[in-house]
Amino acid sequence: MTAVRTCFSKYVDFSGRARRSEYWYFTLFNIILSVVASFIDAALSSQVVGLLVTLALFLPGLAVSVRRLHDTDRSGWWILIGLIPIVGWIVLIVWYCTDSKPDNRFGPNPKNAGYGAAYDGSYPPPPPPPYGSGQYGS
Repeated sequence: MTAVRTCFSKYVDFSGRARRSEYWYFTLFNIILSVVASFIDAALSSQVVGLLVTLALFLPGLAVSVRRLHDTDRSGWWILIGLIPIVGWIVLIVWYCTDSKPDNRFGPNPKNAGYGAAYDGSYPPPPPPPYGSGQYGS
C-alpha cells in the first residue's frame, strides 16, 4: 500500500526517481482495479466504471513510469518508445525491470534513502551504532 500511496501523493510529479517495487506494486494495483471495474461494468452493462478507473489511474501511472525510467538513468521521453508495437513494449519492460542506478542527474538513489551520506550503497546496509555509543545523546 505504501507504493500505491506514494504514486497517488506524487500524482503528476514527473521529477525524481521511483524504485522497481514502487512501479510494479502500482502496476499490480492498476491491474487488480481494472479487473474489478470490468466485472462491475459487466454487471451494470455499462463502461462507466472502467472509464473512471482508467482516467483516475492514467496520470499517476504515467508519472511513476517516467520516474522509473529516471531511476535507470534514462530520460522520461523514452516512454514514447512504447508507441512501437511489441519491440517498444519489450524494451520498456526490460528497463522497468532493471536495477536502480547510483545517484544520477535525476536525484539520489532511492534505495539509499534513510541511510545518510555515509552509506556507500553496499549491501546489506551497515548496522546502526550500538546503544550507548554516544551518537544518540546517551
